[in-house]
Amino acid sequence: MRRLDLWSAEGEHADPTVQPIAAVDLGTNNCRLLVARPEGEGFVVIDSFSRIVRLGEGLEATNTLAEPAIQRAIGALRVCARVMARHAVAQARCVATEACRRATNAADFVERARLASGLTLEVLDHEEEARLALLGCLALADRAFDQFLMMDVGGGSTELAWIGRGSGRGHEIVSLSLPLGVVTLAERFGADPDDAGYLAMQAAVWNALDAHPATKRLTAHLAADRLQAIGTSGTVTTLAAMHLHLPRYDRRLVDGIWLPPDAIPGTAVRLRALDTAARALHPCIGPGRADLVVAGCAVVEALHARFPFKALRVADRGLREGILATLIGDRLDSALTRHLQPMQRPFEQVRP
Repeated sequence: MRRLDLWSAEGEHADPTVQPIAAVDLGTNNCRLLVARPEGEGFVVIDSFSRIVRLGEGLEATNTLAEPAIQRAIGALRVCARVMARHAVAQARCVATEACRRATNAADFVERARLASGLTLEVLDHEEEARLALLGCLALADRAFDQFLMMDVGGGSTELAWIGRGSGRGHEIVSLSLPLGVVTLAERFGADPDDAGYLAMQAAVWNALDAHPATKRLTAHLAADRLQAIGTSGTVTTLAAMHLHLPRYDRRLVDGIWLPPDAIPGTAVRLRALDTAARALHPCIGPGRADLVVAGCAVVEALHARFPFKALRVADRGLREGILATLIGDRLDSALTRHLQPMQRPFEQVRP
């Protein structure tokens, strides 16, 4: 079995004779890197890098990547390239997501980034992004449930994937992408919305769900009492850290914990009671996400209202881990077999 949950920030268990692999995720808000060494049927993370670059800043209004954002992103990609060179990475996959899907000047940016950093960015479509994120966090699915809902609240989009355990015909998946994320909502409604503004954020999510042709299909399958949600995003991990009253963020205490659904509204209220300046000083939030996390809370609460999951498991893992898994030969259908139940045939993708 591939142990996708293997993680060692210091790499004390990694075999130094095995050549490392790497995953770069350039999102609407962050640029993040993981470097890992394959080990057995899994991998051990030996280095990481993360920087808030706000690549999608202003994209909601202009549909283009702004020059300051481009420069920030290229600077971060150069750091990624140096870290990868230091570890003599043998194989890497570097991806970009919603900001580059939407921007009219994305192709020019990708070429500039290649020339400046040596890294070639692959712009993922919505379905591939969801599949990779799901692969990266599927180890957190609990077999006690029959249905699973992955929620990946990003900067420019929110990716959802519902999985129903198969009954002789394979696992069924309904995936959908909403063109709303923490950056787009914060730019549209502000960083510190009043109650009416917060409700308007939630309504924007509900309207996007209503407009998506896959929502009815997902809702028809839904059985809330048998549904486990897996939340993979900075919003969900921040909610978990605040629920635990951690003095500072610690991945080891957050990744994989169960967050009671009834704790979400109360924790969101605590977070909203802080203004942007106070959130910037909070050790589990920081200045880079202080103006975005309220929007993320609105998305999570809106999703819970529409899809009332019985349990939420927090994933400080996702897209990058999914990429690393593919680099060691793993596939989503194989992971579904391991983590859910044996399939009679490969899973069926339900498309809108």
